[in-house]
Amino acid sequence: MAKPIYALILAGGSGERFWPLSRRARPKQLLRLVSKKTLLEETVARLDGLVSRERILILTNTEQEEAVRKLLTDFPEQNIIAEPAKRDTAAAVALGTGWVAARDHAATMLVLPADHVIANRAAFQETLALAAEAAEETGELVAIGIKPTWACPGFGYIEHGEPVRLRNRPDNGSIHRVLRFREKPNPDLAESFLRKGNFRWNAGMFVWSVPTVLSEFNRHAPELADFISQLRGPDNFGKVLRERFTKLPHISFDYAIMEKADRVLVVEASFDWDDIGSWRAVANYFKNDDQGNAANCAITAVDSTNNIVFDQNGTTMALLGVHNLIVVRTGDAILVCDRQQAERIKNLIGKLPPDLQ
Repeated sequence: MAKPIYALILAGGSGERFWPLSRRARPKQLLRLVSKKTLLEETVARLDGLVSRERILILTNTEQEEAVRKLLTDFPEQNIIAEPAKRDTAAAVALGTGWVAARDHAATMLVLPADHVIANRAAFQETLALAAEAAEETGELVAIGIKPTWACPGFGYIEHGEPVRLRNRPDNGSIHRVLRFREKPNPDLAESFLRKGNFRWNAGMFVWSVPTVLSEFNRHAPELADFISQLRGPDNFGKVLRERFTKLPHISFDYAIMEKADRVLVVEASFDWDDIGSWRAVANYFKNDDQGNAANCAITAVDSTNNIVFDQNGTTMALLGVHNLIVVRTGDAILVCDRQQAERIKNLIGKLPPDLQ
């Protein structure tokens, strides 16, 4: 009999790459970048039919909690929790594990970022259901891997080995044993990963049974394991969260657990996936004119090519004699940036007036 599935949605973030639309209190997952819904709303909706809302925990931070609650008015209030201090993903996953374990110590658990674009909900749920089955049957940690479409140096990679077959599933070649996790490579190394063919992008999506991940925390991160055990105590959750979370180490979950665990599987995603990490990536979802300009609004362009234009209110924008720019206008700020400098937008944030950060 399949175990109940719970989901932890990681919805923090700094809101730097999409300035001026994003701010510290309004990061990427709270933006409507590619549809009429925010990325967080899309993430929650994508779980409908797979995980009930009572079994979903949304983890945000104090700067963004109010915005998350205003956005998700139909979501169980007690299932939205703000981290009392900024810590990395290991502490966040430990917190989510404690929350799930207090409700069902044998449950299966999903960990999902809140800021990815995935259009095919059915394929997404099929992949996650397969991963949950693999986690239950094997007692191993399971990562979701994305088949690379290009040699991206901006993602972590998963190197996989031999295929793994489940008892009641026809073998479709989508489950493999993980050989190792690889950090973000330089462009040449990324090219070699692509040529070898047995590398997948690490999407930051994980599946496991609660007993399995608790065992790994005990082995590799005893301080976090102790935090989880205290969270599980009767009526302890709020008190332990307030008093202990701020003292937890700043460390990523990949580094604390995934890279050290010796029993890890990867399930290849059968769904489309986009991390949309910059304005350049979002431009793929905008309309293009015959001069290569991409915009979410009406534009008039003369002798202007390969520009990206976003206007929060959909006002017509005019371009004359400009090339390879990013132009973003909101109610209180305008960004004009060389298209090749998109990754450096976050360097602007600290130099802006505090009310625009």
